[in-house]
Amino acid sequence: MRKPFAPVAMAPFSLRCCLQTSALSNKRFKPKAKQGMKNMEKSFKRLKSEMEEISEEQKSIREGQRQVKKNFEMVESECEELKRETRLVIQQSARTQVKLALMFRILKAREADDLSTAATLTEMLREIVGREREESKADI
Repeated sequence: MRKPFAPVAMAPFSLRCCLQTSALSNKRFKPKAKQGMKNMEKSFKRLKSEMEEISEEQKSIREGQRQVKKNFEMVESECEELKRETRLVIQQSARTQVKLALMFRILKAREADDLSTAATLTEMLREIVGREREESKADI
């Protein structure tokens, strides 16, 4: 059996044990700290590479958005051009119908020997054709 230690002798021994224990524990903590730093460095590198990937994806998305905007603007301008051309075709069609109606009435007036009405209608037709020529010259 062991003998109990005297309280006076225990103090230096326990102090020595505490110092040894703390020295051992410091040695244990240092590798953990290094491991923690390595893990942090790995995490930092991983986060940095993920941020670079996200940045590249964002650049790609912005470029895609620019292309979509450009395509949309092209489609929109083509749509406006088609609307303008449609209006011109409608106007030309209406003018053609008016001219055909005048020509038909001129023929009917001549068949009926109503030469004054035929002359009036012919003059109206000439005015319409003259305006169209002036407008076409102005457009050029």
